[in-house]
Amino acid sequence: MTDKPVVVYGASGYTGRLVCEYLRELGVPFVAAGRDAARVREVVERIPGIETAQYEVVEVEHTVEALTELFTGAQVVCNMVGPFINLGPEVVEACLATGAHYLDTTGEQDWVLECQRRWGAQFADAGLLLSPGIAQMYTTGEIAINIALETPGLDTLDVLVLWKGFPTTASTETIFTILKADWFHLQENQYVQFEPTTTFDVVVPGSHELALAVPWGGTSHPVWFKDDPRVSTVKVAGGVMNKPVMQAVVATTAMVETDIKTLPRDQWDEKLAEIAKQWSAGMPPRENPRLNTSIDSVHASGPLGRKHVVIHGNSNYKQTGLMQAWAAMSLLQQKPLRAGFASGCQAFGHRQLLGVLRQFGLVLEPVVTEHR
Repeated sequence: MTDKPVVVYGASGYTGRLVCEYLRELGVPFVAAGRDAARVREVVERIPGIETAQYEVVEVEHTVEALTELFTGAQVVCNMVGPFINLGPEVVEACLATGAHYLDTTGEQDWVLECQRRWGAQFADAGLLLSPGIAQMYTTGEIAINIALETPGLDTLDVLVLWKGFPTTASTETIFTILKADWFHLQENQYVQFEPTTTFDVVVPGSHELALAVPWGGTSHPVWFKDDPRVSTVKVAGGVMNKPVMQAVVATTAMVETDIKTLPRDQWDEKLAEIAKQWSAGMPPRENPRLNTSIDSVHASGPLGRKHVVIHGNSNYKQTGLMQAWAAMSLLQQKPLRAGFASGCQAFGHRQLLGVLRQFGLVLEPVVTEHR
């Protein structure tokens, strides 16, 4: 049981550390929790200015019972422990048992769908927020989408997310976890499955370059807009702005299809974990805003109109950490705009989230071009 209102579970990871850092900046007391207290303490104690924060470090087993005990007394849980399709259910169940709002940073479409199917109604009945995937990878793009949809009559979304840098260990594990799942885009209000080896040659906004992108597991956008009456079609492409890395991703995906998915199903996890370990570069250095840039681009169209929205940003993991921390702070002060299963923009408002990112110098003012 805790007297701190926010629990950051998985605080020893790259993103968990950033969530703790921004909670400190926002003046929110928190529990930094993980399966190894010594490792959590070592990471958290390196956060600049941590001596001014109200926090405690707690070691906890990854079971519903242990997590329920830890979350008792807390109001919000920021879950950083993935892959979420494997490790998320226990955390969600513990949140539901203790009456805590649930946030995570997932990039796994199958986990987002699972949250909606299994727990959405229960969280709504309890007046609690269940919001998987509050992170730069999709929330910043969702902000751009909602700016585009401020113009009525645009029902088709062509979305691109690109960033410079290399994924963390946890992100790498997620990338290989989603290779097991089916991926969907939205076509005329129906989920349509991607071919796993689908690729896109895309134009990089604000540049003369072309880039290679992939469906990136389908992303969360088709799910968030599936039941939005404004939208009928959503397709998303994503990747890093490093073509050799993306070519290796495409080659690895093809290899998984031919060499791993042809094996018995119970062997997939072990084989994918071996590949992920080869890719993992360990804990990346702290982001440099000059080098670690991000681009979220949305082409929205309808029968009689077009609109293009681009958000240029930096430090995608810092964007994630800030949005997680600010969302937690907001939930301590007021109810979300929507209870139950909801995206970051549905729960807090896209203009509000944009303002937070702007306030901390992580994104430029969106570039908007409209033709009607």
